[in-house]
Amino acid sequence: MKAFQTLLVATALCSGGAFAASYTVKPGDTLSSIASRYKLEPAQLMRLNGLSSTTIQVGQKLNVGGAQAQTATKPPAPVARTSTSGGAFIRTAATRFLGIRYALGGTGNGGIDCSGFTMRVFQQLGIKLPHSAAGQWRMGYAVNSRNLQPGDLVFFNTLGRGVSHVGVYVGDGLMANANSYQGRTVIEPLFSNPYWASRYLGARRVLS
Repeated sequence: MKAFQTLLVATALCSGGAFAASYTVKPGDTLSSIASRYKLEPAQLMRLNGLSSTTIQVGQKLNVGGAQAQTATKPPAPVARTSTSGGAFIRTAATRFLGIRYALGGTGNGGIDCSGFTMRVFQQLGIKLPHSAAGQWRMGYAVNSRNLQPGDLVFFNTLGRGVSHVGVYVGDGLMANANSYQGRTVIEPLFSNPYWASRYLGARRVLS
């Protein structure tokens, strides 16, 4: 009997450790919000779980790394707070490449174009995007303009022949983009700017 009780205690302890090292995805969760909750980068969380994309499903169990998980005692954040947290994360990633000179075909600090900018921003999140606005238009899934969230890619027809420009929505009606007219990467209004509003084609969500 004593041996059986010892076995039960050991099993309970092991189960508690496993629970502490995992997280069950809940409605409203995103990969970046879960990573932030457990003091991880999204790319680290993807590597821990062998994920090839940021898509996660409600009910999915994620390995969040034992030590970090034991210190995370707060309940899952509401959807509204998740959006704010995601917005701050996206703004931080985009800010790293602001002010760089615009250069067609560029992807580096010496010069960068619109799709090169979004490609570099999403590299910070562990996501690979093609280096073309048209190619990025085929990524993720379509999002209505009324439901934009920070991290959504926004696309424009600036040449009169389909997708020719891309930026990333950073919240509060603003987008970050490599602007050829201004000659550098900037954060600027989206729909309150008549130029962009009249050329807007749609948005795609590659962050879940």
